[in-house]
Amino acid sequence: MLSRDDLREHLVYTRIAGDVATPRENNLDHYSSLANGDPYYMLGLTYDQPWPYRDVLALMAKSAGVISDPGHRWGQDTIDPDLTIDAIDAMAERIASVLSRDNPRVLFATGHPTGLLAIHMPLARLCAERGALLVTPGEGWTYAGSSFGRPRGIRYMESVAMLDDRGGFVHTHDAAPMRHMLGELDGEKPDLVIADHGWAGAAAEAGVPTVAFADSNDPGLFVGEAEGKIDVVVPLDDNVLPRYYAPLTERLVTQVTRAL
Repeated sequence: MLSRDDLREHLVYTRIAGDVATPRENNLDHYSSLANGDPYYMLGLTYDQPWPYRDVLALMAKSAGVISDPGHRWGQDTIDPDLTIDAIDAMAERIASVLSRDNPRVLFATGHPTGLLAIHMPLARLCAERGALLVTPGEGWTYAGSSFGRPRGIRYMESVAMLDDRGGFVHTHDAAPMRHMLGELDGEKPDLVIADHGWAGAAAEAGVPTVAFADSNDPGLFVGEAEGKIDVVVPLDDNVLPRYYAPLTERLVTQVTRAL
């Protein structure tokens, strides 16, 4: 496992954190949309209080490390690599606490299979090796989940749920698949959901203990964390080359193992 300093350097070099690829204007547009109550950016969550635009920006500066200056409206934005590492360690502690129970039920899902699947799959293998039951509800369920009107469905790879569109795993913010999955479990909620995007938001909204990964332009999950609905949110760029996540994943797996 890389030292903290070496991992920080890796995160910055690969742009998982530091100067990230998501432009400032995209971040601010999403923060404004969330403040205006756009359900797409709420990622399946509802909130206990209003979140004005400036409050969302302040939260994202605190939780993800974006630039706090509201006058900075264009160009480069950032994720603080130390916040990423701190959240990875906090997530590891939360996962370990669940794995310390007898036969815990854990559910994995990702809306960013081209990137975050590289983290989810090794973590799912670790949970299974440590005695967790990886629940896989809803496999094969389809719905009209695309702007093209084509049906999309839930499909699993190594017990990680993703959305399938005619044989290809696709990016989604949609909360509907997770809502269906939890409904199919008929009240037997998982002990933990490890997810991102709407998969994480819908689980947290249903009262399921949830840890999540989120990019700097996905403020909805960070608001959910601030309101206590999500246990931990790890800030990171969610679409770099999959192999770049390996050192981060190694730290997460190692820290879970050490905590058990």
